[in-house]
Amino acid sequence: MSHPAKAAAPIRALPNLIFASRWLQLPLYIGLIAAQAIYVFHFWVELVHLVEAAFGNQEALEKLINGIGYKSDVALTGLNETVIMLVLLALIDVVMISNLLIMVIVGGYETFVSRMHLENHPDQPEWLSHVNASVLKVKLATAIIGISSIHLLKTFINAANYDEKVLMWQTIIHVVFLLSAMAIAMTDRLMAPPPKGDH
Repeated sequence: MSHPAKAAAPIRALPNLIFASRWLQLPLYIGLIAAQAIYVFHFWVELVHLVEAAFGNQEALEKLINGIGYKSDVALTGLNETVIMLVLLALIDVVMISNLLIMVIVGGYETFVSRMHLENHPDQPEWLSHVNASVLKVKLATAIIGISSIHLLKTFINAANYDEKVLMWQTIIHVVFLLSAMAIAMTDRLMAPPPKGDH
């Protein structure tokens, strides 16, 4: 009489292979780390241009103005409040996208690839202790709303240089992001099991 457990044992190689395939995501996360390094470099380049422009460097001022897409009826010989605000919003935008990248890299690796065992680490992110695929989706959605808000604010500050259709569509897209995030959060709440002790 044959033993079903022994007969099925060779098939375990396939589930092991499928489970091990999660490591194929590792190059993707390494690629995101490289992308973040490029973003950090871009941040410092813009910051250096801002500091140089503050000290009267005309070439740095031109690079800033071209980078933010600012246009004025009069030639700018120095920084004004609008240019400073647009540059600062661009820098905040870089920081928020960098935060989004960290969330995807750390949370995605922890959720889909392997545990990092950061439980006793003093710098462990607070949100990482209870992260899962659903929590990650909600956090990413709220981060995208924050980034979209910064973009929308930059557009409204520089509204004179944008077409009315651009302003309208950016507002509509932002509202769609907001509604999508609310739908994701509501779906996550409906699908979440009730806390222990609740009936």
